[in-house]
Amino acid sequence: MKNSISELKTFYRSPVTPGSYFISLEGIEGSGKSTQIKHLETMFSDRGYRVLTLREPGGTEFGEKLREAILKSTTPLHPLAECHLFLASRAQLLKEKILPFLLQPKSVVILDRYLDSTLAYQGKARKLGIETVLELHRHEPLNLIPHRTYFLDIPLELSYDRQLKRGSVKDYFESEKSEFYSHLIEGYREMAKLFSDRILTIDASQTPEQVSKVIDQDLDNLLK
Repeated sequence: MKNSISELKTFYRSPVTPGSYFISLEGIEGSGKSTQIKHLETMFSDRGYRVLTLREPGGTEFGEKLREAILKSTTPLHPLAECHLFLASRAQLLKEKILPFLLQPKSVVILDRYLDSTLAYQGKARKLGIETVLELHRHEPLNLIPHRTYFLDIPLELSYDRQLKRGSVKDYFESEKSEFYSHLIEGYREMAKLFSDRILTIDASQTPEQVSKVIDQDLDNLLK
């Protein structure tokens, strides 16, 4: 019998190295994650932190191979297969890069996508189930959660507009239909409520400068 979501949440832990932080950014395509990641890199570096920026899936030789296999797939993958591929990449990234780096004093890991992407993409949009995804993450090292997650929330129409202007070739997920993305946005918003103590939702339809200002104000409190 599955554990309830409230019970599963008790298995998660944040990094405990004093003075070091684990930050993740979430959002659909075109939400501005790359811009805010660069802003965070500069902000933390200016404050004297060691900064390591990574992406999911990827970040390791093993993870990058899985990333290519997933995003270039021309065959629909079973939701459970998708989920386990992301978890395999994540477990290796945690073991090889994230956990060793956070053992250093005054260090920051900034991660482009993490647990909440899997909950939104596979748990909600692929209908695998939130409890199923959380259950798979209850064991170390997958039970590590960020100190703070910034969810950059934009309407689907704005996402399409920004993707069109960017003009890049669509990958495995970007090729999905609007129904998938509607469920994806619902999933992200549901995660923001479920983990409200960790996830800060930001209206990313604002200018990049306005989004950065919200992040700065939040980090001023987090780093006290």
